Amino acid sequence: MSTEIKAPTFPESVADGTIATWHKQPGEQVARDELIVDIETDKVVLEVVAPDNGVIENVVKNEGDIVLSGEVIGTFAAGATATTSAPAEAEKTPAVSESTPNEIIMSPAARKLVEEKGLDAAAIPATGKDGRLTKEDVVNFASTPVVEAPAVAAPAAPSIPAVPLDLGARAEKRVPMTRLRASIARRLLDASQNTAMLTTFNEVNMQPLMTLRKQYNDLFQKTHDGTKLGFMSLFVKAAAEALKRFPAANASIDGSDIVYHGYQDIGVAVSTEKGLVVPVLRDADTMSLATIENSIKTFGGKARDGKLTIEEMTGGTFTISNGGVFGSLMSTPILNPPQTAILGMHKIQERPMAVNGEVVILPMMYLALSYDHRMIDGKEAVQFLVTIKELVEDPARILLDI
Repeated sequence: MSTEIKAPTFPESVADGTIATWHKQPGEQVARDELIVDIETDKVVLEVVAPDNGVIENVVKNEGDIVLSGEVIGTFAAGATATTSAPAEAEKTPAVSESTPNEIIMSPAARKLVEEKGLDAAAIPATGKDGRLTKEDVVNFASTPVVEAPAVAAPAAPSIPAVPLDLGARAEKRVPMTRLRASIARRLLDASQNTAMLTTFNEVNMQPLMTLRKQYNDLFQKTHDGTKLGFMSLFVKAAAEALKRFPAANASIDGSDIVYHGYQDIGVAVSTEKGLVVPVLRDADTMSLATIENSIKTFGGKARDGKLTIEEMTGGTFTISNGGVFGSLMSTPILNPPQTAILGMHKIQERPMAVNGEVVILPMMYLALSYDHRMIDGKEAVQFLVTIKELVEDPARILLDI
């Protein structure tokens, strides 16, 4: 019995989506709840799974096609089994047998990934049926460190560059922008054009936090089932306290109204291959350090796997971005509308500092606070950042609420 495969119901904030990858092709056997297609929206990648054991009959929407909420994208035969007489397989079989020895047989998803990453398909071990190159083969190959193979089979191999790019020909490659990247671009452009964004800087001595972590990290891990004590959780707690003292940094602008939030939902920027996403820690002021660390770790894993939900990325009142993990010494973070402020953390760098008339080498970090000047005055912004600096340099203040 044929069943329609439909796109999931999109949230109100998502108008449509794009077919990103068909993991199963017509004629292929699938098991119940097995992933068959990814649909990319401007916020998240939604997964569609098989409703039952059966066979993919037909694909209505191909990769790259636009789909609406609940739209039919294919058909599925429940209870059927894949056979060599299946129409889709019958069409594919001659293509396989007639292909030249040098032709690489690969799935559409694998071909798309090979083109995006600029890989040599011939160098990727194929594990699919009849020597077919699958998406998993490409992903595994791309994540494996490159090891130079001995040039025995092909004497001319050393003259071929590792990256298939002819620099002499000044080659170019045009790749469509993903929905997520396009959405990020629109939001950043909106933030720069529609806000009075200004940035103030300060620096913080990280020695107290480093000493605290060194002293208690082992005990912290034993107490909290292996959870490590990181800097981010302490900055989140410091930011939550500063937001309570300066409500304007925790507010948002809605038209001609100012919305003050009586809670601290702090977003933590996470970088992925597809772009920057910002999952939100709800009621961060009430969360323990261990809960914050576990939540950030979970969000990071889900972000890299494309598993974050829209609910996990909406509703934040403040954002923290840590460019220091990539080596950034100083930067100007861009606002995450409709929020009115964002904190930028940076690389910890040892620098000579004057302490009580003496030069001392200390681990220092530059902090940056970008804020909407329509909502926050310069005095408030500076005081907000100084509050975070004081709390970080003397962590006992966080516990004593002083």
